[in-house]
Amino acid sequence: MSKQLIETEEQFDQLMNQDGTFVFFKHSLTCPISKAAFKEFEAFACAHGDVPTYFLEIQNTRELSAYVAEKTGVKHESPQALVFSGGKIKWHVSHSSITKEALEYNM
Repeated sequence: MSKQLIETEEQFDQLMNQDGTFVFFKHSLTCPISKAAFKEFEAFACAHGDVPTYFLEIQNTRELSAYVAEKTGVKHESPQALVFSGGKIKWHVSHSSITKEALEYNM
């Protein structure tokens, strides 16, 4: 399964209603830290094709990013990775703490 771009609140709500576990990444298109973290997210997604992975691009969906923070109770940061299980936050991390290994460990 490849990573999928999420652009609307409706798409995010559908994810939240899933029973399974998935990874959600908030990505800044202009930040070098976010670029490095996105490479780690991509490495995780490639190595774990059975785990659904989704992302948003902050510059194109600021309202959605704020909505995710509101719905989850996790303060917005960028870059940020969130692991969901059964529609609830299981774990989250930001900035240079986002690594393939950290995502694997916290699944």
